[in-house]
Amino acid sequence: MTSVLTRPAPQGLRSARHERGFWTIAAAFAVSLAFTVVPTPLWAIYQRHDGYSTIAVTVAFAAYAVGVIVSLFLAGHLSDRWGRRRVLVPAILLEAAAAVLFLTSTSLGVVIVARVLSGLGVGMLTATATAHLAELHATARPGTGRGRADLVATVANLGGFAFGPLVAGLLAQYLTAPLRTSYAVFLVLLLAAAGAVSRVPETVTVLPQRQRYRPQRVAVPTAARPRYFAAGGSAFAALSVLGLFTSLAPAFVGGTLHHPSRALAGLVASMVFASGAIAQVLLRREPVRRQAAGGLVLMTAGLLTLTAGVWAASLPVFLLGGVVAGGGAGVLLKGAVSTVADLAPPATRGEAVAGVFLGGYLGLTVPVLGLGVATQYLPARVALLGFAAAVILVIGAVSRRLLRR
Repeated sequence: MTSVLTRPAPQGLRSARHERGFWTIAAAFAVSLAFTVVPTPLWAIYQRHDGYSTIAVTVAFAAYAVGVIVSLFLAGHLSDRWGRRRVLVPAILLEAAAAVLFLTSTSLGVVIVARVLSGLGVGMLTATATAHLAELHATARPGTGRGRADLVATVANLGGFAFGPLVAGLLAQYLTAPLRTSYAVFLVLLLAAAGAVSRVPETVTVLPQRQRYRPQRVAVPTAARPRYFAAGGSAFAALSVLGLFTSLAPAFVGGTLHHPSRALAGLVASMVFASGAIAQVLLRREPVRRQAAGGLVLMTAGLLTLTAGVWAASLPVFLLGGVVAGGGAGVLLKGAVSTVADLAPPATRGEAVAGVFLGGYLGLTVPVLGLGVATQYLPARVALLGFAAAVILVIGAVSRRLLRR
């Protein structure tokens, strides 16, 4: 019996493959996250054409967050054992399956199932893609630190969220079949992304022996519980603002502010997420405490401004408030995650950060659901005022402990 010995690829060739793989994962990450917010400028069309109520929109939106939470804790950590590609490719294909469902029907039940599938995919994708980017970068550019990988992961994350609603809004505004075209375009992009990711170098050595499965745990550092829970509350507040702009904000723009353009609805959400990404990049070298403080101040100012814009029926003021609040939310979320990463011992750091994301995704669902219910009984501007007041109260409650030295 003969055996074949294979030589490892030369360092230059390996670096080039990992560099290409790095940008492939970044693009696939951005496309997948962009797809999850494609419905943002389309909710008003669902309401007009299919009779969705405001509560139906919020439930469909919240279904996504439920999928993310379930996936984060059941599958988000499995790539450490199974390999990055074995998790990334199925995650992207879940997004593609959601796109197929959106294409086949506009009924509320089908849309909710599609949103859950989309959330499941993102829960598997986010931590895995971030880790894969760091590992590919380390091989392609050894000894350079991980700052580049972290920056690209941040831009791909919030940048993808900014890209999706903008493209969907433009396609819905200027092409036919607004509830089909965007999903068809992204289905092609997602399938292409899955194919490309399947050829990216693997960075995890998969052990042959079977390991006992356990879901992701949440670990709270005992000695730093006040700051830990303050960081979780900050993530709750930050994602509640981002949730507002991917669910009900287009309805405020089209209804209360009387600007029904689908392209504008997409642009509003895009501006908010883009400001979050830009703020993270600009303040990435600031100390964590200063990032958190800046995020708290910007979010408070932004919420007050966008609420004033709705009451004054002023689109420019509303947009300014959204951009400021989005920038604050991006920085605050980064500051909250960095705070917990500093507080937790290395052995339980992943489990501690998982708890922060749990708080964040609860913020993505609970306040927006409350706002959706409130709009059924109160004028939209009064409901938004209550939403802003509740989030500002959360900011006030967490600020002292979060910023404690």
